[in-house]
Amino acid sequence: MQAEPVAQAKPELFHGDLPDDRLQLYLKSSLVAIDTETRGLVIPRDRLCLIQLCDDTGVISLVRYTGADAPNMRKLLTDKNVTKLFHFGRFDIAVMKHWLGVWTEPIWCTKIASKLVRTYTDKHSLKELCRELLGKEMDKADQTSDWAKDDLTESQMEYAANDVRYLHSLQRQMKALLVREGRLELAEKMFAFLPTICELDLLGFKEPFEH
Repeated sequence: MQAEPVAQAKPELFHGDLPDDRLQLYLKSSLVAIDTETRGLVIPRDRLCLIQLCDDTGVISLVRYTGADAPNMRKLLTDKNVTKLFHFGRFDIAVMKHWLGVWTEPIWCTKIASKLVRTYTDKHSLKELCRELLGKEMDKADQTSDWAKDDLTESQMEYAANDVRYLHSLQRQMKALLVREGRLELAEKMFAFLPTICELDLLGFKEPFEH
């Protein structure tokens, strides 16, 4: 499958919340890619530090979460007309529910899609999808860096931007594959169920559907 050109827009950093003009821009989009960076992987303990967003024109925002109310961010997350696009949304949705107090809906997740159509492999990371489908090698060196530091480095900002920059291109290819394999409806049912999975995660339930 031929790779699509990917926007290389420079990310803009905001503190506390999305500004009004950026919110209005994203509300006009039908699909906005979102990712988060935290202090670690234990959601109640490891606080939310950064929220990354990108629309289908390549406008990238990095929002440093400061613990403030962030009403514009919450409005975007809950707007029913804007689908929020993730890779492994299970973590990000739970993080934002815990720290921002809202459920993110509606949802599209490239990792779920990958697991439904790329059954020839067990490699479903964002890095692997970008390599195979877009011909793009991602640098993950900053993945475990300190996202709560006062001044993010240029390398950190570029890493954070890349986590949303490629999702739109991947989503288009994943959707085409889901249609080809007759699994788009199944994927959509799984996307709709993600908030329930996240609620179970936040309550501490481990694999409640197993025997």
